[in-house]
Amino acid sequence: MVDDAIAARLREELARRRISRQALADMARISLSTLEKALSGSRCFTLATVIRLEEALGTPLRFTAVTAVAEPGLAPEHMGSYSRAGVRWIEGDYITLRPSFGQEGVIYAYRTAIFWDHAAGFLRFAESARMDGAFAQAGHVSMPNLSGHTYLVTMEEGQHRLIMLGRPTREKQMFGLLTTLQAGAGSQLVPVACPVAFVPLGQLAEVEPGLMEPGTTPYLLCREILDRAIRDDFCRLRQ
Repeated sequence: MVDDAIAARLREELARRRISRQALADMARISLSTLEKALSGSRCFTLATVIRLEEALGTPLRFTAVTAVAEPGLAPEHMGSYSRAGVRWIEGDYITLRPSFGQEGVIYAYRTAIFWDHAAGFLRFAESARMDGAFAQAGHVSMPNLSGHTYLVTMEEGQHRLIMLGRPTREKQMFGLLTTLQAGAGSQLVPVACPVAFVPLGQLAEVEPGLMEPGTTPYLLCREILDRAIRDDFCRLRQ
């Protein structure tokens, strides 16, 4: 939906510019409540709100010119030329599980939505409910037939962040590898990779987003799921 696309673009801009939602609301002269409800999907973006947000950010949020699409409902060739009908199975809300980069043995859980962007003609994704909200990612989804994998790609000013997911299991869970940059000493950024699991939200309804430490019931459940990424050969880590 158009509102989903606008929300994804806003999250992307907030993450890229490292500004808070309150700061953006102040810049656009709208209430924080209006912005929060629109981003959560509980309220539609009005034209007046979108215009104010575009003026505050100095960038368009509505897709007036997008990558050429071969035909209606077909993603661009460089994303895999997939059809809307062929990828409906992946659309939805997921709990994303990965190891914590800062605490040994701890699991980090947050949410990822995958949805069809009608205006752009391809799948997009957007992360939410992250403790480090400023680093929440949003981008496009590539699904080439050649590899049989799904790629969640963030591209910001030449920087890339990538998640590669294998084919879904019977439970519709997906496993793979995440590659990104981790904050190091001072202003240094260090490449880092780790296993990752995408689990349909309804299967982990009792799991709260955030950090899970060993010994807790949610941790034991999520540890068992996340370990499948390597145990069942969905990805490999080599030195």
